[in-house]
Amino acid sequence: MKVIRVGLALGGSISSFSQFDRKNYFYPDLPKGYQISQYQHPIVLGGMLNGVRITRVHLEEDAARLVHTEGSPSNSSGRSATLIDYNRAGVPLMELVTEPDIRTAAGARLFAEQLRTLLRYVNASDADMEKGQMRIEANISLREIADPRGVDADSRGMPFGTKVEVKNINSFRAVEKAILYEIERQADVLEKGEKVIQETRGWDDINEITISQRLKESAHDYRYFPEPDLPPLQKRHLNLKSG
Repeated sequence: MKVIRVGLALGGSISSFSQFDRKNYFYPDLPKGYQISQYQHPIVLGGMLNGVRITRVHLEEDAARLVHTEGSPSNSSGRSATLIDYNRAGVPLMELVTEPDIRTAAGARLFAEQLRTLLRYVNASDADMEKGQMRIEANISLREIADPRGVDADSRGMPFGTKVEVKNINSFRAVEKAILYEIERQADVLEKGEKVIQETRGWDDINEITISQRLKESAHDYRYFPEPDLPPLQKRHLNLKSG
């Protein structure tokens, strides 16, 4: 399995027991009302890529793609509309989750570029972002950098602020620009004494801004339970030599 190649290349641990789960939520890109994913028992745990800790690597099915139009010829009313492309819905994908170790937009771009190199090296994917073979979903949150004594937030164990997830990032250039924009947006909200909302935002590559899409659920809101139609995977059934 390609996901195992990636896990071994990252120095992660291949789980002796891996299970698929149903992730339940309602959104237009999910016609079944649930997504097959992995929650408590992913295939790969841990690992490292150039100083960034890897939390997990798991398999799940892709959702549909939302296409937002603004008075295009395909829209006879001339008004903005959202179209849904179901061509990729249900296609298996590999998702890699990191710990919050990346501190800058440039660092996030570098990590994404290094990940693409690794994916190509182990022949897991061509990882061509223009073709949708690799996508980035950036989670951004702010916190104080230092107190008056010059002690940084990490040393003080300061918690991270409310995180915002940015989707629709389809190039390394957009990764950096989207994160920079979101840092400025959240900083402006906090400086006004307001609260950052936990939400999912989309990246508008033309206007170079993020746009609110929906509120972001917490893990318990998804009501995970074991997928009844897929049996669990056990390490003894996997050929780790050939991947």
